[in-house]
Amino acid sequence: MAYRSLLRVPGAAFFPLGFLARLPYATSSLATLVLVQAASGSYAFAGLAAAAQGIANALGAPIAGTLADRHGHRLVGTLTALANAAALTALVAASHTGRASMLTAAALSGLTQPPIGPLVRVHWSRLLHARARPDLIPTAFSYEATADEISFVAGPALVGLLTTLGPTAPTAAAIALLLLATVPFALSLTQGSTEDRKRTHTSRTPLPRLPLAAMFLAMAAMGTVFGAVQTGVTAYSNESGHPGSAGLLYAVFGIGSAMAGAACAWLPARFGLRRRYVTFAATLLLGTLTLVAGERGHVLPAAMAVAGVTVAPYLISLYALTERLAPADRATVALTILCAGGPLGTATGQALAGYLADRHGSAGAFLVAPVAAAAALLLAVAAVLAHSARTRR
Repeated sequence: MAYRSLLRVPGAAFFPLGFLARLPYATSSLATLVLVQAASGSYAFAGLAAAAQGIANALGAPIAGTLADRHGHRLVGTLTALANAAALTALVAASHTGRASMLTAAALSGLTQPPIGPLVRVHWSRLLHARARPDLIPTAFSYEATADEISFVAGPALVGLLTTLGPTAPTAAAIALLLLATVPFALSLTQGSTEDRKRTHTSRTPLPRLPLAAMFLAMAAMGTVFGAVQTGVTAYSNESGHPGSAGLLYAVFGIGSAMAGAACAWLPARFGLRRRYVTFAATLLLGTLTLVAGERGHVLPAAMAVAGVTVAPYLISLYALTERLAPADRATVALTILCAGGPLGTATGQALAGYLADRHGSAGAFLVAPVAAAAALLLAVAAVLAHSARTRR
């Protein structure tokens, strides 16, 4: 019923194109690994290129968000999609030259990635406010979290299939999707933002720095969980003698998260955002502890499904709280700052878990996840207590 009401809102028909528009982002990291490893013959250098891409994306996304708030989502979304297609084309060309050019092109492809997640969420927010249905914003964010998880399951699978055609095929597919899906999606944005852009040009509303910094750190903690789980699953699969099963295990994780994200649309309104934030941070910690127990008890596939269920509800809470914290004319940059924590956290989680995996195997790698989740819970409790203290003044 909740999703039916969302689809009946005039102007909501953009969402299928919005799903396809995010696939290049879901494929980019693995596609870069495949291409650079094949060209250089080095997994270490391929990992360095993927890390450069992720860090550049974390730096570039807030810049794109600021420009989108100032000049409109349509212009910035279209230009970043075209620039990203050009950067990925340069990466393919650089694969026939040298390592320095590949590293530069990989970083440029990260710097120019369109911030589809923030753009589509702000578009939903503006659309639903304009239609006098702000009550449907949590439902829209539940759908977006589900779409994110499906894309992050489908993206690596698509890369795996296309790799059979050659190492450049996944990157070529990402370029095609940017031109055929992301550009048309960006061109469908964003009516109703003129007043916000005028306010941004005349007087920029300040961002709530401390609350936004807390949200950024919370997303970085979630990214650290992702990085640790990816590394732990890879190590576990190699130890079990089935290295090809890593993708399947991570798909189970993503499917569990997608199902939980879809179910969040039916949460009662009286279960407020801040209560959800703390509750789902606590369940995330329990889920990561399940992974540690599952690895030791040799029932990791079941543990991956259970842990996956705890991910999307936590992410939805982060997005919804950030959208509520941000002034209307700064919503895009606020969400891109939030999202920037993800790749930085993932890189941190991969580095820490990789170090521990080399010394203690997959058991050591998985230990990083509950530590990061515990930090996320502490941040959630601190944020809610700080909000309560402010409202009592």
